[in-house]
Amino acid sequence: MSDVRGLRVGHAQRVGDGWLTGTTVVVAPEGGAVAAVDVRGGGPGTRETDALDPRNLVQRVDAVVLTGGSAYGLDSASGVMAWLEEQGRGFPVRGPGEVVPVVPAACVFDLGRGGDWRARPDAALGREAAERASFTVPEGNVGAGAGAVAGGMKGGVGTASVRLASGFTVAALVVVNAVGSVVDPASGVLYGRYFEGPQEAPAPDRRRAALERLAEAGAETARRSGAGATSQEAASGPSQPPLNTTLAVVTTDAALDRARAQKLAGTSHDGLARAVRPVHLLHDGDTVFTLATGERSLSADPLSELTEVNAVLAAGADVVTRAVVKAVLAARTVDGPGGVFPSYSDLYGPPEG
Repeated sequence: MSDVRGLRVGHAQRVGDGWLTGTTVVVAPEGGAVAAVDVRGGGPGTRETDALDPRNLVQRVDAVVLTGGSAYGLDSASGVMAWLEEQGRGFPVRGPGEVVPVVPAACVFDLGRGGDWRARPDAALGREAAERASFTVPEGNVGAGAGAVAGGMKGGVGTASVRLASGFTVAALVVVNAVGSVVDPASGVLYGRYFEGPQEAPAPDRRRAALERLAEAGAETARRSGAGATSQEAASGPSQPPLNTTLAVVTTDAALDRARAQKLAGTSHDGLARAVRPVHLLHDGDTVFTLATGERSLSADPLSELTEVNAVLAAGADVVTRAVVKAVLAARTVDGPGGVFPSYSDLYGPPEG
């Protein structure tokens, strides 16, 4: 993510004593970035996304917030707004310092995963994440990924980037928290890794053991969360569909206008479809934001410009797929009062290659 110059990322999380949640903030460089969003999940929780419509007034934003806590956690964006206002950053309204920061936000569902339903991000946690923003981006059980789960397995935060032959950089930060699975049950290989070339699958006995442990973890999580399911019911699947959501922020230094930034958000969803199956369900709120800093201009030649933009659009999907894989590999097992969420590495062992 920080490979796109000027962008910083801050994480803040609360873990223990009933907590398992957090907030992640992507802070744009001074002057902001062109922003867009594409929401495809059936159960989104968002804030200020209408402001990103290319037909509307706001041209640039100064930060994007990804947070746990479901709709309650959207309050964390208020803390980021206050932090930005103190720095004089936001949409100018009247005189010096009189600004209204526009801070788009989206949430993942992680309520109760630490054991306490009311332990959720607030404005103070959002501010803490903004204050911690830096060019170093930790992955795994951090920020909005602290309580993330994918198909019953521990999810988290992952990042990836690529520099194109044209010189443009495209990067992604993803919070993997999906109803669907990130693992091919037949092979034990992460779906996203198939796009990296041939993969060596875990041994059959390892795969069987992993699936058994995952079923046991689901049963134990149902028991701890008071879902009332028996071990047999939990092993065969939850009695009620889970609530999740995978979020991404895709960034580039290319000088995209708002319409093309919107297109980048859309094509980047293809990266989720490669790495998570199924995706965009009614119980997901899958949302992709884009930020274009505009540091590097596109070609003045119309045909060359189209070629450059197409490469950026394709790269958006690629880096999202890689970021999902990195998030899952960086995640660590959580065993607490809210449930047992085993990591891929603990279930299947370290991946080959």
